[in-house]
Amino acid sequence: MINSTKYVIGVMSGTSLDGIDIVYVKINYTENYSFEILNAATIPYSNEWKLKLKEGFHLSGEKLVKLDADYGIFLANTILNFIKENSVQKLDFIASHGHTIFHNPAENYTFQIGNGPYISSITGIKTICNFRVQDVARGGQGAPLVPIGDKLLFSEYDYCLNLGGFSNISFSEKEQRIAYDICPVNIVLNHYVAPLKMEYDDKGALASTGNLDKNLLEELNSLVFYSDAKPKSLGYEFVVDTIFPIIDKCNLTIRDILRTFVEHVAIQISRKMNSNSGKTMLVTGGGAFNTFLMERLQAYTKTQLIIPEIPEETIINYKEALVFALLGFLKDEGKINCLKSVTGARKNHSSGMIFEL
Repeated sequence: MINSTKYVIGVMSGTSLDGIDIVYVKINYTENYSFEILNAATIPYSNEWKLKLKEGFHLSGEKLVKLDADYGIFLANTILNFIKENSVQKLDFIASHGHTIFHNPAENYTFQIGNGPYISSITGIKTICNFRVQDVARGGQGAPLVPIGDKLLFSEYDYCLNLGGFSNISFSEKEQRIAYDICPVNIVLNHYVAPLKMEYDDKGALASTGNLDKNLLEELNSLVFYSDAKPKSLGYEFVVDTIFPIIDKCNLTIRDILRTFVEHVAIQISRKMNSNSGKTMLVTGGGAFNTFLMERLQAYTKTQLIIPEIPEETIINYKEALVFALLGFLKDEGKINCLKSVTGARKNHSSGMIFEL
């Protein structure tokens, strides 16, 4: 690739339903890749949109198609507002992940809503999206996709850990990038604080006052998924069909559920870290702000957990949106953006669909 500089808007919506993460980033390639986040914002979902996205899993075909279109229109207008509010002038394209409704690569499908043609048509800007489907079609998990960004942008860390709706880890092993989903995190914690009219357990304050239930912890830790060979990935289906039923049958208080699940997360992540020799780990995603979770994780490992601080704190919240901007950059250049060593696809490839004006 010749030297290249592009201005990109990256858009991400995670399963934890915190909101839409948008970054305006300058990406450079000379001998290596570098980036500069110029503007960033999280646009919280209204209660109406949260409900729509939660119900997407249960909709009929026709209603799901309508949701796909409606969400694409919503994303387009949200992006236009971001462009106006930040006086964005230079912009080569939008790279949008969309919002995952279904993810079941074992059955050969993954589905993200946020219709690309609507985004490009309404904004008048080239849009790159649908980054997961091609990987599943080529025998891969379609996830995680962020590790290409870990490799190209954050290679100084031995591990990269993202704590979003799900946790996933990325590291180099025998000159290959290895990555996989570990366990659910915020998608479960946020679910159980919702009856308290809370969006999330701030800093893990509630969890820290709960009691550990050893029976629940043992059952969670013994789930078959955790012993499955990689590559592997998780979707909302796993949480609804497996995690929630196990927890709900225990009839525990909310505090005890949170306390026990935090311990479960810390144990599962530390097992992956301690099986390798890395010394430093970059921690990003909303879970990085969960002080109690970080304390429990550090208790199980000698690896140094590095949580970016101001001004780099932007990376905690926007790393995924940043990396999808990079995925779009690579797709636009016709370069590999999906690694078979990560997803298990038959070959490395350049994934995504481009919608021109």
